[in-house]
Amino acid sequence: MWLVGSVAAALGCLFWETLLPESNGESSSKENKQKARVLFMRVIRFYRPDYLFLISASVFLALAVLCEMFIPLYTGKLIDILQTEYSSDEFLSAIILMTFFSFGSSFSAGCRGGLFMCAIGSFICRVKHRLFSCLLKQEISFFETTKTGDITCRLSTDTNLMARAVALNVNVLLRTLIKTLGMLYLMFSLSWKLTVLMLLETPLTGLLQKIYDTHYQSLSKKVQDSIARANDAAGEAVSGIRTVKSFNAKQSEKSRYDERLMDTHNIKAQRGTVRAVYLLVRRLTELGVKVAMLYYGRLFVTYGQMTMGNLVSFILYQTNLAQNIRTLIYIFGDMLNSVGAAGKVFEYMDRKPEVSTDGTLEPEELKGHVSFQNITFSYPTRPDRSVLKDFSLELKPGKMTALVGISGGGKSTCVSLLQRFYQPQHGHVLLDGQPLQNYQHKYLHSKIVAVGQEPVLFSGTIRDNIAYGLPDCSIKRVEEAACKANAHEFICQLPQGYDTDVGERGSLLGSSQKQRIAIARALIRQPQVILLDEITSFLDPKSPTSSGQLPQSDLTGDCTQTEDH
Repeated sequence: MWLVGSVAAALGCLFWETLLPESNGESSSKENKQKARVLFMRVIRFYRPDYLFLISASVFLALAVLCEMFIPLYTGKLIDILQTEYSSDEFLSAIILMTFFSFGSSFSAGCRGGLFMCAIGSFICRVKHRLFSCLLKQEISFFETTKTGDITCRLSTDTNLMARAVALNVNVLLRTLIKTLGMLYLMFSLSWKLTVLMLLETPLTGLLQKIYDTHYQSLSKKVQDSIARANDAAGEAVSGIRTVKSFNAKQSEKSRYDERLMDTHNIKAQRGTVRAVYLLVRRLTELGVKVAMLYYGRLFVTYGQMTMGNLVSFILYQTNLAQNIRTLIYIFGDMLNSVGAAGKVFEYMDRKPEVSTDGTLEPEELKGHVSFQNITFSYPTRPDRSVLKDFSLELKPGKMTALVGISGGGKSTCVSLLQRFYQPQHGHVLLDGQPLQNYQHKYLHSKIVAVGQEPVLFSGTIRDNIAYGLPDCSIKRVEEAACKANAHEFICQLPQGYDTDVGERGSLLGSSQKQRIAIARALIRQPQVILLDEITSFLDPKSPTSSGQLPQSDLTGDCTQTEDH
């Protein structure tokens, strides 16, 4: 049953083998073709769960094309019937057949389109889910070196282009190919001489399309990149809107965004100019061929080599044939664009995180004894500057350890290493005598939690944020954690209590309120190690949570606490 998909893949590969142009004058055309073919087959494999939709759609596609091909033929027959003393039975029969073919074509085309759209929707959801899962597995340095606009572009734009590579493009490819072959057969049966004349248009159109695709695809890639840069500029301004307003940088950000928008506009203008020139030359070519067809068609009718009805049918077929040939050539360029997007998506999917998460250790009891042994570390974005060098530290269970030092001295880096956001270049971070990488990832982060200087809250209710990552957490546990974090009182004073929406990134709450909710989110997990990164700078000095009393009194067991100042 997967035969239809395999045939479609073979057709796509055939187009690439014959029409793929060398990009930027490169001599590695064969490598590019091979890469495109491999990417296309990977996209095909992602469609396997939807093969029933694709096969059913292909059946309706064939029915729609067959019905559509006979409509011009019977149009010509009706003209011949009307030019003579016709029989009403012949006329009625032709009308009934034309009605049947028209209805069959419309019904089958509707079913075909609906089934293909179902396959596309399922495919997009599946790919986005897989891509997002792969992104969440990446290490922190990946997100520091990759622009947010690029990531969101892969999730939103490129996944949709991938879907077009098969469901839409192969749909059009198969439909157009079947129609082209069928119409060529019928045109040969009407007049082989005019058919040969019409075929002269094909190599000219193909050459024009190939030149056009080379330039158009290059400009399209530049457009995508410029849009990503513009999105990145807008995203930075919106996410840092407080800083923008604080420094009165609205005009500066507006100018930066306008500059990138103008770059996009200029590239799109170049692409539009290329398309306009292509359309002009192509239509002049079509016009010349059509004039020649009408001239010789008139001669054939005059000398009795074909009837007027046959000439009308031939003209109708010729108009559709020219459009189909252009579609066949155009679809090649669109497939290249789709496969190019697939390559970017698969690049993220295939990326292996630099910080491994394949540990298996899950001890039933954990004391929380932390040891930094001869750590040397530099951030991936600044590999030439060591933040920690031959650094050692021991954090004993049940004790609070405060790291005090100048800004940039490595205090927050210790917190990040303990959460396994990064991997040190030398040395080891041990937990109860075992390297952190030996622990199962989910288990480790249930035992070590952090409250950052600027805690991140997600849009949703206060309850959802405190129970973040704990889908089965009861409201009783949420309230207990809030009480320990001295947050219960102010939460109850809110109009909707624990069901109050915090806004995007907690924008509807104050800084100290966000800190308390973040502390409650940490305490609800009953961790063995809790990391507090500069949290006292935001808390109310009168609150017990600001003085260190919270961890000592409310955490049970041998809990290790680290506080940065």
